[in-house]
Amino acid sequence: MFDSHTHLDYLDDPASARGELGLSGMVCIGASPEHARNAVALAERFDDVWATAGLHPTDAAQDSPEARAAIESLLDHPRVVGIGESGLDDYWDETQRPAQQAAFEWQLGLARRTGKPLVIHTRDKPGQDSAHRGVMDTLRDWPDVQVIFHCFSGHAGLLAYGLERGAYFGFAGNVTYKNAREVQDAARQVPLDRLLVETDAPFLAPVPKRGKPNRPGYVRHTLDFVAGLRGLDAAELERVTDENTRRVYGI
Repeated sequence: MFDSHTHLDYLDDPASARGELGLSGMVCIGASPEHARNAVALAERFDDVWATAGLHPTDAAQDSPEARAAIESLLDHPRVVGIGESGLDDYWDETQRPAQQAAFEWQLGLARRTGKPLVIHTRDKPGQDSAHRGVMDTLRDWPDVQVIFHCFSGHAGLLAYGLERGAYFGFAGNVTYKNAREVQDAARQVPLDRLLVETDAPFLAPVPKRGKPNRPGYVRHTLDFVAGLRGLDAAELERVTDENTRRVYGI
């Protein structure tokens, strides 16, 4: 099965992590110039790895003509299947919002130009939704760009907006957490043909691995949990989510 979003190059031994628990493919996210180069190198080395290239909102301070040129130089590579992850993050430091916004709009332009999907990161402080509203406000000016809401938060407004525009929604290990009711509700509502599963490894390990470094193969725990939420056979959901990953990324 596919892990639709992982940071494989963050792991100590990416090669051994690839085939665990029957994993057959993964998209390694290149969320900075350095990590994009690493992701492409892994995709060149292993035929079950694909890459994205972009600039994460929490790394917006790295944005520069040189960083943009480094990322853009990778976009024609045949193993690069997406842009990002990009988006807005008000969880850590709202003072970077202008830089985040500029980088987000630049990457939307790359997605439009290349026809590749944009992987979107959105995070707010508890009880706030400024980043979510900012993402929606920005995306309304880019209706032709295919987007993937990675590690979807369950935000009701973003869910409704994303369904309207035909977005894909990725669910990570946090959907398995006991208090993640909004995320679980969203995982029940997203149409099957727009549903993705992911690890975001090495972050957000699912139950029963919570508290440990996440691994790409642990995506199977997330898939089994979502299948249970929806009353589906896990093998059938695996087939559907693999097809969705291949479709949205053009694999």
